[in-house]
Amino acid sequence: MANLTRYSPFDTAFDDLLKGFFVRPATFDENTQAKVNIRIDVTENDKTYVVHADVPGVKKEDIHVTIDGNQVAISAESKYQRESREGEKVLRSERSYGKAYRAFSLAQEVDEAGAEARYVDGVLELTLPKKAATSVKTLSIQ
Repeated sequence: MANLTRYSPFDTAFDDLLKGFFVRPATFDENTQAKVNIRIDVTENDKTYVVHADVPGVKKEDIHVTIDGNQVAISAESKYQRESREGEKVLRSERSYGKAYRAFSLAQEVDEAGAEARYVDGVLELTLPKKAATSVKTLSIQ
């Protein structure tokens, strides 16, 4: 026997349509601090981890990476610089400033001495070599 369900085309399509009408319009304040999001992709092979982090609109001098064992932290700051000229009136200013911090753990410790970082076109690429696994030493009790 087939199950019957009630279908109404207005349940989803109509709700989705109305959601757009009741959204509060965005306001822009020149002193608003924008949140800079750092989105990452992490891949690995036998010897290294490779991290690609999107950090758009930030100068490479304002990006800091720290490595502590298997913990990796990326911080960035986007600075707001306004050039004002006489007789010029700002009609809209959406570019702003902000700070971002992203930390994550890897499965294996990283060899800090061999780690490399490159920043090209808003993408930070970290090449993090894995530390050689230390063997566990078993002590015999005398």
